[in-house]
Amino acid sequence: MIIIDWSFPTAEENLACDEALLDLCEEGESPEILRFWEPRQHFVVLGFSNRHREEANLSACRELGVPILRRCSGGGTVLQGPGCLNFALLLKIETPGPLDNIAATNRFILNRHRQLLQQLLGSPISLQGATDLTLDDLKFSGNSQRRRRHWLLFHGTFLLNLKLALLEELLPLPHRQPTYRKGRPHHRFVTNLPLGATRLKDALGQLWNAAEPCPTIPIDRIQELVATRYSKQEWNFRY
Repeated sequence: MIIIDWSFPTAEENLACDEALLDLCEEGESPEILRFWEPRQHFVVLGFSNRHREEANLSACRELGVPILRRCSGGGTVLQGPGCLNFALLLKIETPGPLDNIAATNRFILNRHRQLLQQLLGSPISLQGATDLTLDDLKFSGNSQRRRRHWLLFHGTFLLNLKLALLEELLPLPHRQPTYRKGRPHHRFVTNLPLGATRLKDALGQLWNAAEPCPTIPIDRIQELVATRYSKQEWNFRY
């Protein structure tokens, strides 16, 4: 598996990179990939079908200069920023196998991450809802996926040192909530994980046996996606 530890300067480029890598894999031009990136600024990211007026506090985002963007995968709306470690797995779908469908993929990947984190922290880690990892019933990782015919993109975020107070300002309570949330406000629902980014990246790289350097990053495709999609209001505010 190839490993990429590369953060682009802008949020739009980082979101576009995950989709560009999925395109590259689906076209048969890459082995499996594990990518890491860390944002340099705060921004809100809508899931593919989320409605921006319902999922983000538009006036607060505007006042604080926090962009609202949209990713290519499903799932809920999240706040990104310094202190978040993002990962993306580009995996080939083998049938039959553990990646046969959305639910099986979630269980396969997240249970591996859960077991790894338990070893690192020496504390129980739970998989709750469909795609959340929790410590002491507090969420520290959300995840989502985008599937093509032969390959899938599974990506997510680990909260390590995010300014959690911004969640209350920028994100209203979501309309759809996992049962275990029990209506809790953000400050009683999420937590930062007591791990450093370097240690976590090293452990995940070993878990997925990702050691080969990436020969090339599809810069042209990334810039095309930024220009035609991720920087466009008609994409980011489509719903």
